Amino acid sequence: MGQSVSRTDFEWSYTAEPHATRRKEILKKHPEIKELYGHDPMLKVWTLLLVTFQILSLFIVQNLSWVYVVLLSYCVGGVINNSLTLAIHETAHSLAFGHSRPLANIILGMIANLPICMPLSVAFKFYHLEHHKNQGDEKLDTDIPTDLEAKLFCTTFGKMVWMFFQPLFYAFRPLVTYPKKPTFLEVFNTVIQLGFDAFIVYYFGVKCFVYLLGGAFLATGLHPVAGHFVSEHYMYKEGFETYSYYGILNLLTFNIGYHNEHHDFPFIPSSRLPRVREIAPEFYNDLPQHKSWTKVIYDFIMDPSIGPYARTKRKHVGLDRSNKKE
Repeated sequence: MGQSVSRTDFEWSYTAEPHATRRKEILKKHPEIKELYGHDPMLKVWTLLLVTFQILSLFIVQNLSWVYVVLLSYCVGGVINNSLTLAIHETAHSLAFGHSRPLANIILGMIANLPICMPLSVAFKFYHLEHHKNQGDEKLDTDIPTDLEAKLFCTTFGKMVWMFFQPLFYAFRPLVTYPKKPTFLEVFNTVIQLGFDAFIVYYFGVKCFVYLLGGAFLATGLHPVAGHFVSEHYMYKEGFETYSYYGILNLLTFNIGYHNEHHDFPFIPSSRLPRVREIAPEFYNDLPQHKSWTKVIYDFIMDPSIGPYARTKRKHVGLDRSNKKE
C-alpha cells in the first residue's frame, strides 16, 4: 500500500567509518576538547529523579480510566521512559560514574531500566559498544535492519508499520542476527526486572504496568521523541551516514541529537556535547543536519528514497559477500 521504496539494497561502503578520522583531525586542531572527557555527576541525579517520578505517578495512574492511561502513557510516561532509555545509553558508555567504576554504571543502568519493564540495559551495553566500534558492519552493527525487514516494509504503509513496531525490531534483532551467550549480569538484570514488574502488577495493578510498558513501546515508535532512531544513521543525503539534530527535544533526550559529536567523542557525556560543536564549529556546521524529528519520521515514511535499506553497510571480514553487488 502506497509508494514502494526506490532502493533495493543497502549502501555498501568500502571505506572506514568517518568518526575516528574526524576525531583525530579535531583533536589536532582543538586539543582542549580533551578537557570535556570524563563523567557527568548529575547523570545519576537526573536518572533517579526520572525513575522516582515514574513510580510516584502510578499512585495517580491506578485510579484513571483506560482512556487517560493510554493518553498519559503516550504524552508523559512514554516520554520519560524514552529519556530513561537514553540514560541507559549514557551508562553504557560509563558516563555516569566513569570508566573506573564499571559496575556502578551497570547498576544505575538497571535502575533506569525498571520503569521500562523489559530487561535491556546490560545487553544494550554490549551490542551498542559494538555499534560504535564497528559502525556499518553487516554482522556486528545490529542497529542496521535486516534484509527481511527492508524487503517486507518497503511501501509507505509498510514503513509506517515498521516505525510503529520499531522498538520490537530494535530489541529482538540482535538476538537473531548476532546472538550471544547470556552473561551473569544479563541474567541478573532479567531477574531484577521481572521482580519489579511483578511488584508493580501486585501492588498497583495491571493498568499501571500497561502505563509503563505501553509508554516505553509507544514513545520509541511513532512518537516525536523517537525520531532520533531514524535520524541518527539513516541516509537522508547520499554520502553521509550520521546526522545531528540540534533542536529543543534534546532537552528531553540527554542530547542524543548531537549524534555526530557523540560518535566522534563517545567518552564525552551528553551534557557537554554542545561544547564540542561550539569549540569546533568548522567540523559540524556544514554537515547535513535535521531540523525536526517529526519531519524525519514523516520523510522516512513518505519519501520513497528513504526506508530500511537507507543505511550504510560494510563487509564483515570472513563473510562471503559474493551475493552482494560490488
